[in-house]
Amino acid sequence: MSESTSEVKEKETSFVKRNFLRGVEDEIQKFWADNKVFQYDAPDVSNVEKPKYLVTFPYPYMNGRLHLGHAFTVSKADFAANFQRLKGKQVLFPFGFHCTGMPIKASSDKLRREMAEFGNPPVFPVDAVPETPPPTSSAPAAGTAKADPTAFHSNKSKVKQKTGNVSRQWKIMQALDVPEVDIPKFADANYWLEYFPPYCINDLSFMGAGIDWRRSMITTDKNPYYDSFVRWQFEKLRELGKVKLLTRYTIWSPVDDQPCMDHDRGSGEGVLPQEYTLIKLEVAEPFPHKLASLEGRKVFLVPGTLRPKTMYGQTNCWVLPDGEYGAFETKNGEVFICTQRSAFNMSFQGITKEYGKAPSILDLTGQDLIGTPLRAPLAQYPFVYVLPMLHVSPDKGTGIVTSVPSDAPDDYRALQDLVEKPALRAKFQVKDEWVLPFALVPIINIPGYGDRAAEKVCVDLKIVSQNDRDKLAKAKDLVYTKGFYEGELTIGPYKGQKVKDAKPHIRAEMIANGQAIVYSEPAESVTSRQGEECVVALTDQWYITYGEDEWKKQTEELLKNMNTFSDETRRQFEIALGWLNQWACSRTYGLGTYLPWDQKYLIESLSDSTIYMAYYTISHLLHSSWDSSKIGPLGITPDQTNNEFWEHIFCNGPQPQNTNIPKESFDLLRREFNYWYPVDLRVSGRDLIQNHLSFFLYNHAAIFPPHHQPRGVRTNGFILRNGDKMSKLKGNFVIVHDAVKMFSADGMRFALANAGDGLEDANFEDEVANNGILRLYTQLLWVKDILEGGNGSGGSSSSSGVAPLREGPATSFPDRVFKTEIDRAIRDAEVAYEQTQFRDALKVGFFDLQNARDYYRNVTEQEGMNKDLILRFIEVQAYLLAPICPHFSEKVWQLLGKQGSIFRNGKWPIYDPIDPVLIRQNDYLKDAVYSFRMKVQLWIRNKTGKKPDAKKEKKGAEPEVKDKKQKEAEKEKEARFLAQEATVTISKSFPEWQRKTLVYLATVYDPVEKKFHATQQQMKENFLKDPTMAPHLKDIMGFAEAVKQDAAIRGADALELSMPFDERETLETSLNYITRTLELTKLNIVETDSNLAEKKGPLAVPGKPSFLVIN
Repeated sequence: MSESTSEVKEKETSFVKRNFLRGVEDEIQKFWADNKVFQYDAPDVSNVEKPKYLVTFPYPYMNGRLHLGHAFTVSKADFAANFQRLKGKQVLFPFGFHCTGMPIKASSDKLRREMAEFGNPPVFPVDAVPETPPPTSSAPAAGTAKADPTAFHSNKSKVKQKTGNVSRQWKIMQALDVPEVDIPKFADANYWLEYFPPYCINDLSFMGAGIDWRRSMITTDKNPYYDSFVRWQFEKLRELGKVKLLTRYTIWSPVDDQPCMDHDRGSGEGVLPQEYTLIKLEVAEPFPHKLASLEGRKVFLVPGTLRPKTMYGQTNCWVLPDGEYGAFETKNGEVFICTQRSAFNMSFQGITKEYGKAPSILDLTGQDLIGTPLRAPLAQYPFVYVLPMLHVSPDKGTGIVTSVPSDAPDDYRALQDLVEKPALRAKFQVKDEWVLPFALVPIINIPGYGDRAAEKVCVDLKIVSQNDRDKLAKAKDLVYTKGFYEGELTIGPYKGQKVKDAKPHIRAEMIANGQAIVYSEPAESVTSRQGEECVVALTDQWYITYGEDEWKKQTEELLKNMNTFSDETRRQFEIALGWLNQWACSRTYGLGTYLPWDQKYLIESLSDSTIYMAYYTISHLLHSSWDSSKIGPLGITPDQTNNEFWEHIFCNGPQPQNTNIPKESFDLLRREFNYWYPVDLRVSGRDLIQNHLSFFLYNHAAIFPPHHQPRGVRTNGFILRNGDKMSKLKGNFVIVHDAVKMFSADGMRFALANAGDGLEDANFEDEVANNGILRLYTQLLWVKDILEGGNGSGGSSSSSGVAPLREGPATSFPDRVFKTEIDRAIRDAEVAYEQTQFRDALKVGFFDLQNARDYYRNVTEQEGMNKDLILRFIEVQAYLLAPICPHFSEKVWQLLGKQGSIFRNGKWPIYDPIDPVLIRQNDYLKDAVYSFRMKVQLWIRNKTGKKPDAKKEKKGAEPEVKDKKQKEAEKEKEARFLAQEATVTISKSFPEWQRKTLVYLATVYDPVEKKFHATQQQMKENFLKDPTMAPHLKDIMGFAEAVKQDAAIRGADALELSMPFDERETLETSLNYITRTLELTKLNIVETDSNLAEKKGPLAVPGKPSFLVIN
């Protein structure tokens, strides 16, 4: 149905303010582009001291349009860049496009296969694979190992966020709003590199980001300059011994047959291999009926454990009764019984007969295995038996769990269930002799728990069943942590040694004796971008040796000297540097740069993106287009950029001899790098601390000297929209371009600044963005009104009742207060911007300053606002808002008649020292007027007989209908009772009992913590010591409590015995304003001694005048 003309007009009207701002933004963005406002070059040698600031953002991956989440983090970098421009610095904010890795190549190949199979355009079968996989339980299961609590774990998927769980690549492209006619072109991986970067440039320009697009580039060998740069970096790392060929466990994609590193994953970013010890529990002959076909072979059940030192205490082995198991041949002819999933993992670790394959030679269930006798290495019993446990997880380890009930709460409780419940034994056909003879074997003595820790903790926590999962999880944490660090072995050759010391020796001996082997699997589920489950493979790979002792120390020193802008960011860096280890940096599939010394491998996407910020400093001189298709102004071709070229520019190496590049060109390149480097601020999401950002620090520590190492890294959380995670499934996902169209650029930026600055998830609120539109629009019109000779009331002086702007010196009390408020806003906004607390900067620079202006307009309604002061307010507000709302501020700058751009020609305003007494005076006045107003209203209600809630209708009652005469009569009646005259009483002293109370409270007050270090009882006892205080004790305790509450807000000021200013003078100076705002005809101000005879009603005390309506 088409919209009616009235509906269209209504829509157009509702968007007038937004469209007005969009028009301003288009005008300002054209001005910036025409005047190259954000393009800076290194100054010539005569002006090298000009301060600079280099801010960068991790270049986004070019497989889609930028969305609001990108804009949130980009905005932090842009806010900081704009602020530093206003501080007089040359600011470089470059931006690149990441194309390295597997996702683009995998997506293009997938699209090509779909078109080959289903046509172009494809017609998919109706019974296609479900778009959304079934959910899996996240509840803890018995016998599962806990992953490293300090490591980063994530199941987020950026693709799912953008596309809403769509699985067909053609549909994914549709979900990305790619025109259907263009979709077939994406079957060529290189087309992605051509299609998305221009959108990125347009979208960020559309939001007003101050980026120098001359320095942009794509990655991969499609950009031969960048390709050469990355090859030099890796040659450099290899020369330094930082890249080595090693055999290591790594997360592996079976489909792609190569490592699946963080940026290659659909889920499980940050997950690492978890190494287990597989204990070989040998099946004893005669074999049970179900295993008869394996008779004569070496057959083992292979539980995976993280605690091989406890094997002395084995009493049985657990299986899941209805679990699915198999028998799998190993390369040495033995047979392992375990889950298919774990056997498949083993096939990539050289354990099974064939690489990547693990066919089962015998399918089994857990019930088939129950009762099987086993020879358990190190156990004190000659045989132990396979028994049922209800909570064995088939998705962790091998699905087989060895049992040590003296030390493991899960094992103890499951074994006791079988001992205590004959019906449970009967259910799973468990014979008594498999259970009842097996007493606990004490193996570890733990302080506070003894040598039967599992039993004690289960009794202490009242755990009565293996189904008490939460209590058992708590028991496990208590026993395992304390047992590892404080426990001592009570058995075996390492008796008397600490568990943590003996563990590696016991494990090594078991492996050496053929009683155990090493096995690894992902600590949590990991899927590739194609949705396939990943495994762990033991392979020869090129690794960057992160975690190497000396290199780690260098990186930790870099971190120590770097600004992280929050303690939590620093803590997360310290954790990441603590566990980060060798990183597989090569792959055989995808896009990127080939390892220069081993051309069958590509460099993976997190490894070619660690020092590219240095490339930004000279990229505009190498190529004149972001795709590098145009040679730059120096005429340097890619083949001229060899290792010596990069070494000379970035590492002060000798100038290359065999080159026709002139010395002047080298000098210019070096000058650009040395001027701009190091990175002053890198802004990123917190999720990149555990990989990219730590790699960033490591590589800079290795390649660059300290004066070229990063100075600051700021991280933030993810962004919600209206309290919900963004997703196309929820309908709240929005790309940057659409967000700007919805809210205007400055309206969006207003809401982004307000969303939050910490590491917790921030919240973009549509209401705030729309409110920002209204406020900015209104303020811009107000500025124009002022500059065109108006008084800022929106109408003429005569019609509005507001006096015109006043010429002359700004010396009145309101003038001085407003000037100080402006100065305070400058100071506080500067602090907020320096600390990258942009929400605070918005509060101070807009809301607080706006409130100060509104108050000033109120109190000077009759005499008029001072013109010079208002013009200063307009200019200061333009500066303070410029980092966040640059279009608004640039427009105000132009309206003020200033030349050039505020970011080029403007300078952060200077503020005079803040007068704290003046601020106190004004706060006193505001509080007093508010208090007086409440008392006037109460007086009127009492006179008219109206209750405070008289206007509220009773629920369900019919509203009273009043005609015009009734309303006029009521109004006339109320007018007869309007207050005409009132008296304000002030006092310079407290009653003696209050004075003594304040003196005592000051002695027990801590001004740093804003707390009183005395209890109510201690205060009471102190007051009772003074006979003059006893009669007032009830009042004293109430007064003391009120002072404590006041001190929690105002600090030590609440304990003052006198005011630092003259109350009478303050009130008399503002007498006209007070009488006008209270609608009084006369206001008397009198001074009294609070120690005179008692009288009814509250007494005046310093800082709290009393107020009495006379008629």
